[in-house]
Amino acid sequence: MKTTPEKLLKKRPNLIQTDNCKVTSHVQREEGDWFRHTIMIEGYDVPFVFKRQKQYQSLKGARVNLSYYPETQKVAGFEMETMKVVRIRRS
Repeated sequence: MKTTPEKLLKKRPNLIQTDNCKVTSHVQREEGDWFRHTIMIEGYDVPFVFKRQKQYQSLKGARVNLSYYPETQKVAGFEMETMKVVRIRRS
C-alpha cells in the first residue's frame, strides 16, 4: 500500500513536500548495515539526508519529489541544519 504525499501532509503538519527539484550532488556513505545518502538540491544551501539498506544509482542531475522534516544536528561541536527525507521519488 503506497502512501500519497497528501495523506502524509494531513497526518504530519510539520512535513514539507517539494516537487520537481533538481539534484546537484549525491553522495552515498556506508554506515554499518545501512547507506547514508546526502543530496544537495538546486536553490537550497542545506543538505537533504536519508538512509537506505541498498545503494542507489546516482541521482545527480535528476528531478525528484521530496517529503522531509527540518532538523538540527550537532557536527564537530556546532549545530548544523539538515533536512531529514522521509520520502523521495523521481519526478
